[in-house]
Amino acid sequence: MRLGTAGWAISREASDAFPGEGQHLARYARVLQCAEINSSFQRSHRTQVYERWAAQTPPEFRFSVKVPRSITHDARLRRARRPLERFLAEASGLHHRLAVLLLQFPPSFVFEAAPLRSFLRLLRESYTGAVVCEPRNASWFTPQADSVLAALRVSRAAADPARWPEAARPGGWLGPAGDGRGAVVYFRWHGAPRTYWSRYDMAWLQDRAHELVQWPSDADCWCIFDNTASNAAISNALELQALLQNFGGYRSA
Repeated sequence: MRLGTAGWAISREASDAFPGEGQHLARYARVLQCAEINSSFQRSHRTQVYERWAAQTPPEFRFSVKVPRSITHDARLRRARRPLERFLAEASGLHHRLAVLLLQFPPSFVFEAAPLRSFLRLLRESYTGAVVCEPRNASWFTPQADSVLAALRVSRAAADPARWPEAARPGGWLGPAGDGRGAVVYFRWHGAPRTYWSRYDMAWLQDRAHELVQWPSDADCWCIFDNTASNAAISNALELQALLQNFGGYRSA
């Protein structure tokens, strides 16, 4: 079970939970097990920057990295070779701590199997790790789309708030048996009712904890809080961590 946030900012409210010396990332990584790098969506980072981030974390810590919008939003996965090669070369600075690539698609991006297959073939030339997508168009939440994603070994993130019921549940590649065993099961929680701002209350977190402990122990569950605009994410991550510890379903990654 991996709990983390988009980024690793430590709010004043949560600072006592992250004691010790070092920059925010070093302190964060001693308490939580993963982080999602969102800034790569908007701008590139030099390889040395990724290497510096990796060096601030323990060996078992893992990152997911958001694929640039130039690939997912502007090019819609087409003509992606050069920007993808550049991105992968940069992110390689994380070395073994790079665990997941996150593809987030805009609401206007309709599911099409052909360009997705072509892009994944290109991606797999250089990257063998987990791939997760977060689509936002209804065409992605069908049995047919899930079947194509599963065949391509692409997991579909569960998101909150969910525009459709299926969007609240993980989909796509969930392991050979479809139950999460041996696969990344990825949750992205953006805050509700005000996206990116609202803090989740304890009742909501308790419901999520009950659901999470039902997944097989060998499912690689990622829980990322993206309600960062009001600094709620870090507090929610700590609250969920405490709940899971109480339920006996939490183990350090």
